[in-house]
Amino acid sequence: MNLVDIEYVKKCRFVVASGTFDGYDVPHQPSNISIRSKKLFCFLMVVDEVSLKFIKKNVTVRKDRDERMWVGIWRLIPLKHLPYDEPRRKGKVPKILTHRLFPEAQYSIWIDGKMELIVDPLLILERYLWHDKLTYAIAQHKHHRSIYEEADANKRRKRYAKLLIDLLMNIYYYEGMEPWSLKKNTISDVPEGAIIIREHTALSNLFNCLWFNEVNLFTPRDQLSFGYIVYRLRGLFKFFMFQNCEYNSLFVLHLHTREHSSKVEWIKSLSEFKGNGSSMKESRGGFGLWIPYPKNLDSVILPPVVRTSKAG
Repeated sequence: MNLVDIEYVKKCRFVVASGTFDGYDVPHQPSNISIRSKKLFCFLMVVDEVSLKFIKKNVTVRKDRDERMWVGIWRLIPLKHLPYDEPRRKGKVPKILTHRLFPEAQYSIWIDGKMELIVDPLLILERYLWHDKLTYAIAQHKHHRSIYEEADANKRRKRYAKLLIDLLMNIYYYEGMEPWSLKKNTISDVPEGAIIIREHTALSNLFNCLWFNEVNLFTPRDQLSFGYIVYRLRGLFKFFMFQNCEYNSLFVLHLHTREHSSKVEWIKSLSEFKGNGSSMKESRGGFGLWIPYPKNLDSVILPPVVRTSKAG
């Protein structure tokens, strides 16, 4: 992060954060923002160098006297030397590790780059955190409650290599992660990760670091690992998962500027990664998928999945 940006974010106690990488989105201006929120919140849009060039080409970027860049209310925060090549993994850095990028923030609202915020952020904090004295809120997935249902949908929609998703699910099931049922203390194991509302407490920050570790080691599909970390913390982490219909009342959803695709999504067998196919592997992420698991997973039989939604 540039020094001028580091100094700027030190002043931010309340943050609305978003991000776009590899030129898949342009910033969408929030609406219905109160005068109080405009003074209280920093609206921070994290971008890589590819997206910065794309934004400059397609929308008006204003510079202030300190050479800080703005698109409307959004303050652009360029990041250099990102740890990944795959744009979906890049986006997980500001999304999950918001407390590391903006360490002085007390509260943050993360929204995906394709979302247009249409509700005042103070009202969001009041509704989802302050009213019931909560510290972490995230939306429920529209179609799935079990990570095994979500994994099945990811494979059918080619969101990542099928055999690598299966490997991750085998590991989680071996380690005791059961499919969601009414016996569990949560309404779902699968979030809609396009919005995360947080108070930056020690436990919230710990949860985010543990969640990021899974994304770093395995697949960038963070919905698959959220419920696993909740399970491993054995009820210590309290959060509010709100209904998906409420999620739809907070934003307008825009399409990406182009359809995302990466080579690894089309892999059908491990043999395709050998020889000339070695370039199909991610070069800087997902290494846990290639490190031999210390236990024998051959006997693992994943629970059956019932496809409850055509859309899912």
